[in-house]
Amino acid sequence: MFDPSREQARRFFLEAWRKHRAREIVSPLESLAADLVALHPEYHALLDDREAALAGEWTPEGGEANPFLHLSLHLAIEEQLSIDQPPGLRPAFEALLARHGERHAALHEVLECLGEALWQAGKSRSAPDGDAYVECVRRRGGK
Repeated sequence: MFDPSREQARRFFLEAWRKHRAREIVSPLESLAADLVALHPEYHALLDDREAALAGEWTPEGGEANPFLHLSLHLAIEEQLSIDQPPGLRPAFEALLARHGERHAALHEVLECLGEALWQAGKSRSAPDGDAYVECVRRRGGK
């Protein structure tokens, strides 16, 4: 299982973005990461400042969203959709996308569901409930 440290995850996104901007060869995963960064112009200046990005602290108490957590959740969702895991996620997302009409906005709704599933898992000290996660996405697609 891939379980990078905080610094490794940050360096991965920083390097993928740097390579993308320099038009260097990237791996398929780096390409996906760079595409996700491109969807978030609010993070570009930060990712261009390597030292600030590596040292940054973003806390909910400070009212700040962690850009690396946000991008990592996006990356996880893309992987989940590619393999339809948990089962039913892909068709639930497709229904949500059809309702939204805009992929990035639909992905942000899935991100909310994933965040809730992870929060509940942490709260109960258990594995994330894949069925509840998919059901959350289904509900949002049925609005």
